[in-house]
Amino acid sequence: MTKALKYLGLAKKAGMLEIGEENTGTAIRWGKARFVLLASDASDNARRRLTGFLYEKDIPMLRVPLTKEEISIETGKNGCSMAAFTDVGFAHSFVQALCDSGVDCGAIAERLLEDKKRIQKRRQEAKQHEKNKKFGKRRKSV
Repeated sequence: MTKALKYLGLAKKAGMLEIGEENTGTAIRWGKARFVLLASDASDNARRRLTGFLYEKDIPMLRVPLTKEEISIETGKNGCSMAAFTDVGFAHSFVQALCDSGVDCGAIAERLLEDKKRIQKRRQEAKQHEKNKKFGKRRKSV
């Protein structure tokens, strides 16, 4: 579980984690959220608000076995019951660390891995496209 907490801290330092109800809701609305987590001791009201944020959105959500206090200590924000990862790489690493510690989250980890691969492929294609625009596409010799 400590490995998963470390990924929370790293994502926060890298600016890839939106913490708290308002920031999480904003990230979801603007389409920046890739994965959303909810603390195990979050109130029913917080859970309902998060379900409202995620209504008709295709964003994976997991109620993690971390308390608000543990999340708050690692992220530096008090009373944090929810957070949204805006980077799929950090999200996948976090979920994989949870799976390794015994939490049942295999389907979410697989989905995040597929998203990660898809995004890497798009970045590589965009990079190749820019290279082709700059230097021209090499043609095969006949």
